[in-house]
Amino acid sequence: MKKFLFVFLIYCFSLTIISCSDEKEESTTDTTVPVIAEVTAVTTPTNDTTPNYTFSSSEAGTITYGGSCSSSTTSATSGNNTITLTSLSEGTFSNCTIIVTDSAGNASNTLTITSFVVIQSYVAVGSSGMISTSSDGITWTSRTSGTSSGLKGVTYGNSTLVTVGNSGTILTSSVGASWTSRTSGTSNNLIGVNYVNSIFVAVGDSGTLLTSSDGITWTSRTSGTSSGLKGVTYGNSSFVVVGESGTILTSSDGTSWDNRTSGTSNNLNGVNYVNSIFVAVGDSGTLLTSSDGITWTSRDSKKTKQLMGVAYGNSTFLVVSSASNGSITSSDGSSWTLIGNASHFSGVTYGNSIFVATGTGREIYTSSNGISWTSHNGTSLPNSFSGITYIY
Repeated sequence: MKKFLFVFLIYCFSLTIISCSDEKEESTTDTTVPVIAEVTAVTTPTNDTTPNYTFSSSEAGTITYGGSCSSSTTSATSGNNTITLTSLSEGTFSNCTIIVTDSAGNASNTLTITSFVVIQSYVAVGSSGMISTSSDGITWTSRTSGTSSGLKGVTYGNSTLVTVGNSGTILTSSVGASWTSRTSGTSNNLIGVNYVNSIFVAVGDSGTLLTSSDGITWTSRTSGTSSGLKGVTYGNSSFVVVGESGTILTSSDGTSWDNRTSGTSNNLNGVNYVNSIFVAVGDSGTLLTSSDGITWTSRDSKKTKQLMGVAYGNSTFLVVSSASNGSITSSDGSSWTLIGNASHFSGVTYGNSIFVATGTGREIYTSSNGISWTSHNGTSLPNSFSGITYIY
């Protein structure tokens, strides 16, 4: 009897130990799910095809990506996590998600990355409705514009690309891949367009001047001239438009325009406000500068041929020419140096630390300093380029 009682007590004690062990195991099981939240969204629009994104997580764990986005980073730490999304093509990304699963297998809430748009860095337009885009200024992709009209100018603003051309053609695009025709209200050729001071301004033949807040709906403005208008810019609280026979117009609001004295009767083909100076360029080597857009000073361009466009970058003013005896550079906008190259340029822009110029044939040129140029030719490029822009 004593032996049986002893065995029974040992059995009960064993059950107690097992029960306590089970209770302890149950009490240490991790059932807390990670909580993740957005910290820094992807800048939109962006021309970065590998943008960064930052989110926070309350626990470390494994990252699972959903939708159209992914990353080589698959582990999250507790706190903020910055990931680099893998190479993305142009388009709108609105279905990207992130989930973090901790070591116990608990999955977090599903974090939806705020929608963003990836757009190409450079857009060039030309004859027969040709449009090409590039992420680096070197490799170009031909796009379908839906028009055979020659396109003359292109700009970007308010999350919209706008290009203008012959017979009043206006096209818009969100990322540069597909384009939509818009009603301009004119049949005159449109030569230049720019997004300045939160307004699209398009200019063209016979004094045509149009403005738009969105690139879609356009309003005709009275320019006060019948001369063809070719270029537009904004700076120092003033819109400036240039055109044929030395025409220069200024406006404080983009609606009412005043004629200014340029001091030349030569055609002016382009204007830009760069490094706090207005620079206008034109035929017969005409080069004018101004601090306010009203009073202009003629500069010695060292050129007697047609000047087409002006850009500024890498502490250098650069003016390009359609003639083969070289472009010109300046450090201050006053004194200019002739650069001996044989290229025929029709337009120029600066972005991503390089100058990119369009040629009058099937050429794109790139340069880090505006002096030494590399030609990039290809059958996908237009027969003749007229305009180019860099999307910031």
